[in-house]
Amino acid sequence: DTTFLATLPGFVVMAAADEAELRHMVRTAASYDDGPIAFRYPRGNGVGVDMPERGSVLEIGKGRVLKEGTKVALLSFGARLQDCLLAAEELGAAGLSTTVADARFAKPLDEDLIRRLARSHEVLVTVEEGAIGGFAAQVLHFLAHQGLLESGLKVRPLVLPDVFTDHAKPEKMYADAGLDSAGIVRTVFATLGHGVQAQRA
Repeated sequence: DTTFLATLPGFVVMAAADEAELRHMVRTAASYDDGPIAFRYPRGNGVGVDMPERGSVLEIGKGRVLKEGTKVALLSFGARLQDCLLAAEELGAAGLSTTVADARFAKPLDEDLIRRLARSHEVLVTVEEGAIGGFAAQVLHFLAHQGLLESGLKVRPLVLPDVFTDHAKPEKMYADAGLDSAGIVRTVFATLGHGVQAQRA
């Protein structure tokens, strides 16, 4: 859905990281009168965050940073945010200072946030529960046209594999796709080389 909606001119595309964000996005969509707008909502139960009494109207095209680091940046779009936070804890324990950001919007992108993440980190991992051609493609298009892929930045998009996936509990499906915290950590270690894995042991 992100893949095809983001190709439509003037469409705003959001994805909620948790139940509180979903409430904010419902309010945002109801308040938006400048064109079409859509949001993804997480499958399954909420993650237990504090709920606001009423949703707030989000600034269109602006994400948020939940954890600041210096080496690795995890940029989540949608409900993989909690796994990104868990992965950041494990990476931090291995000596890899990790930023975690919630993009909120696939279109329009938070260009200032992405530019800052790209310039101040060695590794940028995008994480989404979507198909190839979605949020990560939007990010890579922006990075390429800004010349931000030419200074040694290592970018790894984590998306659902291009296969028919067996129906199962969400946790198993995410694990099989490498979109859980363990899969995110594996991707970072592989990107930085086996020496980092050895250091972790």
